[in-house]
Amino acid sequence: MSEQLLKVTDLRIDYKTDLETVHAVNGISFTLDKGEVLGLVGETGAGKTTTALSILGLLPERTARINEGTIEFEGRNTLELSEKEMRKIRGEKISMIFQDPMTALNPVLTVGDQIIESLLLHNEGHSRAELEARVEEVLEMVGIMPSRKKEYPHQFSGGMKQRVVIAIALACNPMLLIADEPTTALDVTIQAQVLAMMMDLKEKLGTAMIMITHDLGIVAQTCDKVAVMYAGEVIEYGTMEEIFSGDKHHPYTVGLFNSIPNLELDEDRLHPIDGMMPDPTDLPEGCAFAPRCPHCTEECKKRHPDEYGDGSHRIRCLMFEKDKEAEA
Repeated sequence: MSEQLLKVTDLRIDYKTDLETVHAVNGISFTLDKGEVLGLVGETGAGKTTTALSILGLLPERTARINEGTIEFEGRNTLELSEKEMRKIRGEKISMIFQDPMTALNPVLTVGDQIIESLLLHNEGHSRAELEARVEEVLEMVGIMPSRKKEYPHQFSGGMKQRVVIAIALACNPMLLIADEPTTALDVTIQAQVLAMMMDLKEKLGTAMIMITHDLGIVAQTCDKVAVMYAGEVIEYGTMEEIFSGDKHHPYTVGLFNSIPNLELDEDRLHPIDGMMPDPTDLPEGCAFAPRCPHCTEECKKRHPDEYGDGSHRIRCLMFEKDKEAEA
């Protein structure tokens, strides 16, 4: 039996300024079991990174507002914890690999000093020599010679920088690792190496992961469950097999798959999704995808869809409401 590690329920997050309100996350829900990998998929601006930062308690204080919802980690609602309590969880139990390794590292500190920083915070009572040994161990774990711990980030290539960022995230053996597009800035060969290394470490350490990406190939390679996000909502959710092999899909998910080159078809052009994601400061009244959807009806423009589906596979689309009514 799997044991639930994380449960996000009806989470709603806005960014408020004097000029406007950005509706970044609009009622998302998902669960993650220990040792499981969840893929958060969607275009830029879908709310993936905001969701990740809310789990870590790292949303900007002045502008971000969590209006509704709960984030339960190991049965505790982290939204009710103090900053001091969150600091004990952050880094030790939940770690994050940030999007760009070029800017995630401090250029004036050696990589060893940057890894040991989190160890010093979460391992009181251990000697400096023990922590230095742990630094060498995690560097070796990610395929970097321990002797390079005294070097600076500019002495490493892009792929090696990403390995250092992963080493920092894994230093305290976290239970949950959030990877925010961890291979975006890397070429495809290094991407494959980094992903293979992350999955190998996940198997060895039993770490649960949230993989944030817009690359469906990475999802197919790494994830157990998938949440497809659009305009701050999870519009389709299911196991990897249900998303990639199932018969029924949200029109947006179909559009994502049609945007990928198919080696079996002789096509002159790809088939991208027409239009742009709606302005998050002025979302449509009905379905957020309606302005771009080939199946849009007048009802779609007026009524926000509920979730429909069987078992773990859920879709937020009025087409599937009609399917349910027909079956009944």
